[in-house]
Amino acid sequence: MTTSRLRIVTYNIHKARGLDRRISPPRIIAILKELDADILCLQEVVNAPGTHLYDQVGEIERALPEYIHRFGSNRPLHGGTYVNLTLSRLPVRSWHNHDLTSRREERGALQTDIEFGSQLLHIFNVHLGTGFNERRRQARVLLGDKILANSQLTASRLVVGDLNEWTRGLTTHLLRETFSTFSPRHTLRLPATFPGLLPLVTLDHCYYEPPLELIESHLVRTPTALVASDHLPLIADFTVGTP
Repeated sequence: MTTSRLRIVTYNIHKARGLDRRISPPRIIAILKELDADILCLQEVVNAPGTHLYDQVGEIERALPEYIHRFGSNRPLHGGTYVNLTLSRLPVRSWHNHDLTSRREERGALQTDIEFGSQLLHIFNVHLGTGFNERRRQARVLLGDKILANSQLTASRLVVGDLNEWTRGLTTHLLRETFSTFSPRHTLRLPATFPGLLPLVTLDHCYYEPPLELIESHLVRTPTALVASDHLPLIADFTVGTP
């Protein structure tokens, strides 16, 4: 068996609004360029072409032309839409935005099928709701036979994003029954990722299955990243075995 290395990042950019209250897509872009990621999964991105501060999908796309961009629109916002955005340096075979809306704010899980050498990877970029009961309903849909348990999925699955689980709720329990994950004890030696300056809870997650094997993970705590959003980029490096 041969192995190859894969770097994936999940990052909630908070509509490019930093802790200093400035909306600055260029600041987010500068961070993305430093990550050297094969796959970037972003949440809370605004796609409003023609606007000064909210043409964020367009600005990222123009600044990172080496990536293939796919986004899933979830609700109207600022004259455009509020999206999950996935960027890949690897070939994209297909993509689909799954609706996870449950009575409250519209939410989605963006599936992007990535070609990694001779293999296929199913990447799910997820942003769940903030309400307890809302997330429980979304968890059942996400883990159900239309999304993660879909019989048409033929390759390894990787689920990343902001799950908004302030404690270990139903989403966490269901995902851990099927997938491997890791406890992000790389942040001040505490198992937490949010908020970035003084993390108290873990909201940003990565779940995976063989042949993906975790090498290492860490949060990006550069001076710019500490103020650019209320979240920090979470990096996970994997080896991917190839028969």
